[in-house]
Amino acid sequence: MSVRELVVLGTASQVPTRHRNHNGYLLRWDGEGILFDPGEGTQRQMLRAGVAAHDLNRICVTHFHGDHSLGLAGVIQRINLDKVPHEITAHYPKSGQRFFDRLRYATAYRETVGVTEAPVDRDGPLAATPSYTLDAHRLSHPVESYGYRLTEPDGRRMLPDRLAAHGIKGPDVGRLQREGSLGGVSLDDVSEVRRGQRFAFVMDTRLCEGVHALADGCDLLVIESTFLDEDTDLAVEHGHLTAGQAAAVARDAGVRHLVLTHFSQRYTDPEEFERQARAAGFEGELTVAHDLLRVPVPKRR
Repeated sequence: MSVRELVVLGTASQVPTRHRNHNGYLLRWDGEGILFDPGEGTQRQMLRAGVAAHDLNRICVTHFHGDHSLGLAGVIQRINLDKVPHEITAHYPKSGQRFFDRLRYATAYRETVGVTEAPVDRDGPLAATPSYTLDAHRLSHPVESYGYRLTEPDGRRMLPDRLAAHGIKGPDVGRLQREGSLGGVSLDDVSEVRRGQRFAFVMDTRLCEGVHALADGCDLLVIESTFLDEDTDLAVEHGHLTAGQAAAVARDAGVRHLVLTHFSQRYTDPEEFERQARAAGFEGELTVAHDLLRVPVPKRR
């Protein structure tokens, strides 16, 4: 049975706390695992969450601030120590190649796995598989930063009542799906589009075009909300979002499930992020993330 869920490994911004590790997020998507922004301590959080190096297929780094990338060294070395048998691809801003190189080869180890480097330098598609396409969009932060969006291809949902009305059953259903028409009956006559699921990962950024492009129509949106709304000036100055801004983006984009994360250590009441997000008018499912939380991708409507 396929699994689509977010495993939250860490939720702190800049400085880890006693209750929040540096960033780290694993998206399980059918048989693949995509690790986003492995901050310091990610390898240990993976152990606590029951995530193995063998579960990883891609690593996506939004930018090279330490809370989003210092864990790369340990994760890559663990991939090699465990001799992961399949290809692992790493996406990250091309402008930070020197940082990636330093982290990849931070210490001596035996390199047994060839991690494929696929740096990002523009908006657009990064990869396509049978179950998803992966795109990047530029964000607005003091260093170059990209958000990531995963989109499942649209499918078709066969409609039993229409099939019955046209007398189509048994092997003829599969034939119609393969060939597009059968005896004057088209696929459109007996089916409807099944919209593919959509996931986006938006970290350190001010409000910008890329934020809205990434969030558009998402079933699950993971987005930073470093500050509360009373500190909007600080958010703008340092290139971040507030809880209310993140929620307004989700509201306008028609997001079904919003996950807020990347919280400043200055705040001690997580519920205030939820209150401000609701005050911004977001009415969908809402989660204020904490370490080791698992969030399923919403079922299709």
